[in-house]
Amino acid sequence: MEILSLQYWQDFALKYGIYGLAFNAFIEAIFFPIPPDVLLITLCVADPQNAFLYAFIATLFSSFGGVGGYYLGYFGGKPLAFKLFGEDKVKKVHRLYESYEGLIVLLAGFTPIPYKVFTVTSGILFASLKKLIVFSIIGRGLRFFSEAALFYFYGAQVKHFVLHNLNILFTVVGVFLIIGFLVYRRYKKGRLP
Repeated sequence: MEILSLQYWQDFALKYGIYGLAFNAFIEAIFFPIPPDVLLITLCVADPQNAFLYAFIATLFSSFGGVGGYYLGYFGGKPLAFKLFGEDKVKKVHRLYESYEGLIVLLAGFTPIPYKVFTVTSGILFASLKKLIVFSIIGRGLRFFSEAALFYFYGAQVKHFVLHNLNILFTVVGVFLIIGFLVYRRYKKGRLP
């Protein structure tokens, strides 16, 4: 399908600019498979001087979309999960998720993990909407503003690096965040010297 091709969305970005970016960032956080990075990178290559504006739009509308994904999970997914797995099991998973929800949403927003999975899951597990919003803004902002900064300071020549290496770098940073968080929790519980 043409609508799922990267070229289609690159052309869409150039045609509709920040409005297309806002639309894509919003729907991607709920259900759509094409990440806003495709449009963000396209716009940043075309106009690096406005890269931070594009990052702001992507962060803002992706976070708004995250709220939409949350409510989709809350009103649509939660009753289905209760029916499929039972209310007790869902509540048990909720308690586990609740312990790590800030870190989970932060990592989902920052790394290449599909963000929509965690926005909808947060609703299904009736996690804190407030935490979802805060950590979505932080995680999505870190990702999009990092991309924008590279284009703003180095121009279109960093496109190859961003396309081929940035997801790996984000993943490595995400792994270190998880390790750091787990070490901190063990230290706080007195299990480390």
